[in-house]
Amino acid sequence: MGRPRPLPAVGCNVPGLGMMDNWGLRAHHSLPASVEVDFLMPNSIIIQHKVSTSASLEEIKQELWERARDFPLFGTLHDPSSYHFACISHQSETLELMDETKCLQDITPFMWILKVVERKGNESEKRLNLQIGQLIGKDLQKFDALKNPEVNEFRGKMKALCDEVVASRNKLTWSERVQYQYPARIATNPELASYITERLQDNQLLLSVQFDNSKVHSSSTFRVPFDMRTSQLLSMALTKHTVTFGLDQPADSYVLKTPGREEYLIADVPLSQYMYVRELVCQDDCSSVPLVIVHWKTIQVDSENLYAPIEDVGVKHIRNSFSGMTLSKKKYISSWSISENFQFCVGTVCNMPLSADDLVEVMVEAGLYHGSKALCETKVTQELMISDGKANIEEDLVFPIAVCNIPRNARLCLAIHEVNRSAKATKARASVGSKPELYKNPLAWVNTAIFDYRNQLKTGAMSLYAWKISEDQIGESMPNPLGTLVSNPDRDQAVTLTITFPRFSSTSSIMFPAKDRIVTEAKENPQCDEIAPTPAMMEEIRQIAERDPLTELHEQERKLLWSLRNVCRKELPHLLPKLLQCVEWDNKSEVAEMISLLEEWPKLPPDHALELLDYAYAEPAVRSYAIECLVHFSDDDLLLYLLQLVQAIKHENHLYCHLVEFLLNRALRNMRIGHYFFWHLRSEMHVPSVSIRFGLILEAYCRGSLEHMKSLLRQLDALHKFKELRGVVNENRSMRDRAERMMRDYIKQTHNFATLSHFLNPIDPMYRISTIKAEECKAKDSKMAPLWLVFENGDPHGKSIYLLYKNGDDLRQDMLTLQMIRIMDKLWKDNGMDLRMNPYSCMSTDNREGIIQVVLNAETIATIQRAKGNFSATCAFRKGSLLAWLKDHNPTETLLNKAIHEFTLSCAGYCVATYVLGIADRHSDNIMIMKNGQLFHIDFGHILGHFKEKFGIRRERQPFVLTHDFINVITKGRQSQTRSEEFEKFKGYCEEAFLILRKYGSFIISLFAMMISTGLPELQSEKDLNYLKETLKLDLSEEEARDHFRSKFDEALTNAWKTSVNWAFHSMAKKNP
Repeated sequence: MGRPRPLPAVGCNVPGLGMMDNWGLRAHHSLPASVEVDFLMPNSIIIQHKVSTSASLEEIKQELWERARDFPLFGTLHDPSSYHFACISHQSETLELMDETKCLQDITPFMWILKVVERKGNESEKRLNLQIGQLIGKDLQKFDALKNPEVNEFRGKMKALCDEVVASRNKLTWSERVQYQYPARIATNPELASYITERLQDNQLLLSVQFDNSKVHSSSTFRVPFDMRTSQLLSMALTKHTVTFGLDQPADSYVLKTPGREEYLIADVPLSQYMYVRELVCQDDCSSVPLVIVHWKTIQVDSENLYAPIEDVGVKHIRNSFSGMTLSKKKYISSWSISENFQFCVGTVCNMPLSADDLVEVMVEAGLYHGSKALCETKVTQELMISDGKANIEEDLVFPIAVCNIPRNARLCLAIHEVNRSAKATKARASVGSKPELYKNPLAWVNTAIFDYRNQLKTGAMSLYAWKISEDQIGESMPNPLGTLVSNPDRDQAVTLTITFPRFSSTSSIMFPAKDRIVTEAKENPQCDEIAPTPAMMEEIRQIAERDPLTELHEQERKLLWSLRNVCRKELPHLLPKLLQCVEWDNKSEVAEMISLLEEWPKLPPDHALELLDYAYAEPAVRSYAIECLVHFSDDDLLLYLLQLVQAIKHENHLYCHLVEFLLNRALRNMRIGHYFFWHLRSEMHVPSVSIRFGLILEAYCRGSLEHMKSLLRQLDALHKFKELRGVVNENRSMRDRAERMMRDYIKQTHNFATLSHFLNPIDPMYRISTIKAEECKAKDSKMAPLWLVFENGDPHGKSIYLLYKNGDDLRQDMLTLQMIRIMDKLWKDNGMDLRMNPYSCMSTDNREGIIQVVLNAETIATIQRAKGNFSATCAFRKGSLLAWLKDHNPTETLLNKAIHEFTLSCAGYCVATYVLGIADRHSDNIMIMKNGQLFHIDFGHILGHFKEKFGIRRERQPFVLTHDFINVITKGRQSQTRSEEFEKFKGYCEEAFLILRKYGSFIISLFAMMISTGLPELQSEKDLNYLKETLKLDLSEEEARDHFRSKFDEALTNAWKTSVNWAFHSMAKKNP
């Protein structure tokens, strides 16, 4: 590596840079193939580097950045695209070399000196950076200030990706752009389920089509075949309108739209394939499906080139590509050639939060992990007394694993323990392994990757800033391999641990081998442990395939699966997750074999491949394979699982990965995906461990979707105003009437009213909000005083939009629970069951802040029981109140029977869903009923069996809520209710719904596994998933599982009176707080 020197002025005589020659005046053919060029870097470093004269400037710059890594101050350099070259010509002119497609031989700079100059951002770019910083909640200059090469490289790669997508979007036709900005939900399967077809009359749809423009308004009703295409309906409707009123625009100027929403039926597919049509057909209160014909000019489409002002003209971004013309290659040694055992030195522990009088001994425990599995036994340092908040340990820890056998995504996990001679003197529950007389109490933890983001083995000294043990982690074993690899950013308060990685080579960097080299090695050195399967073996591996993901494989089973790996590939490819559990990840030969095998493995269905993105599958080749499978996800299916996919980013070792690239790519090609992608990331920007990673992804999304940024900024402004409104209510909370009056006055102020108008609904961007209805807004009478907000719909054909704004509650668990109910609903519908579920929308937008969809025409059971029970303490025991309420709102026998049917189906669905998910804290104030009979649950603060206790006694001991009041509705108030035909049907619905979910039990568990250690307090470790395993009973046969569920059903029925008692106490407690 050359010696750094001060930066000279371009063109001056620099000793040692070489004598001037006449190369610049010669023809190309007389130039040498390569020359030594002096690069004057913007960080005051001079780098001498030999380059090809036929290489382009872009290629030279990429090669230069690779070379610059070996020099000081590399972290101060941004992405290469932030710079261009400048030089002095032989005519003494300064040349700004903006066209980077030119070759060096086209330029021939004076004395072969090139200066690297930072591009000057224009005013548009500066404004954009400010807007992005405001939108994502982080000043972009903070990313620059990190001076982190990985951050800089990630930003460059993401900018290149965004530029590619933007270029492709600029080629979209008008209709394709509408589908990008306002994507309609279209079912991938054109066939209709039986629960839909049975609601159709003669397989026909009844449609009400309204023609809407400034001059003429007309409406017509059509009965058409369910498979009629949108173009046919549009033509039919326009023809009928023209006969009566005429048409002043060409027929191709009009499109079909769903009323009240910005959803346009542009794709020419059967009408019944649109989810909007399917959902309305299934609603009992919908006599026909309404549609509107609008002129294309009324659709707000961003067609102007928003990106031109900030583009660097003439600059081309080359992503992950290097020319063969680049010259010198840095010397690397494969990590697979290092047979020495891995080791590192623990230096000091300092900044311990102790007073001067505290006498505390500490030790450091270290382990190597791949996913959640230890690669070898952990090592501990000696115990040392803390002095002045510091302990100088200075001890080498040597692990019983060779460097060559450490997998690419292995991590070093460290825990700092307080050590005591007595278990009574500490909260510790574990003794120190080799010293049983010592007891350890974890104080802090920190993790770091073994290989850096360039797959280079880390070397040298570094300081790690540890995370304090949280309350949720007390009692958990340490180290914490599922924890973040990010150091604690609060460096002033964090316990600091210094460590030093050795250099295993004095002359070369050590790199993990590239994938193609691994595959080649596997083919050149095949393992000879495969066997021919017997029928008994095949039966055994089929049984293994049926087990849930949490069941550990025995050693013999692992050996059997591994020896039959190619049989699995050919005949049972869905066994891949279990086969991956059989790989010895501390054995490079098996790792190579598995990576090679993945190259030939059939692609799994996308929903099966999701499991491969949870914390347990750390190997990048496995995660990349999973992404290749997810490419086949439809946009709607991707949206359904987007929450898990975003959380899975936290399991990645480094900023750049195929998962981030995949999600960003899809988000930039569908604005509805982009909307939820943005808010899933934005809502966690306050979390220190992800704020950098998520902030960088958000920056990339904003740069690639300037059209969307305007809308998102409007939403963010409105949310900030919601928070201010909440403050107004809190200040006057003791006087309810005054609080609401002050709130409405605040809304009506000109600036506030403008901010609360004309933005897209954050929980569903298909709805455009026009203005806020101040007089209808109010604060709800509950602990957190959520705001009930009402808005005019931006579409005159749409109904008002109702939102509930909450501040003070963490809505992330509600989001997960509602999403799982939504997934269960899809699984039931895919199997022909429509249980009339109502998984309303809910979205976390910031720290303990978010928005919930208001379900109209619904009341809590407590409200109904109090109204029908005259507010008495025994109202919860009166079983006729719910049926009487339904009769009030469904006065005819036909309407009442429909309402009871809706209640029966939805009650069955929620009984099963709450049982399987272990939804706790169920009382009469968080179960609601709509006037049409649909029952649904709200508020999901406790899941997975985390039931509330008082004085050590569990309050809820019933598997799910099934009260006598519910049974009275289901059986229409008959005598001998539990022996009635209606009750038997209800019981049958419950059993069938349970068995369907059980069929997808492994899938449900894997979705929760993706959320482990992502910040939810009730989903911290694999132990929290055991509840699902217990309720789904995947280890039993179907008949045994049915019998088990029946026993739980009977238990809920027998103990229905206990639920009523609990509800009575809840009602009295609420009345007398």
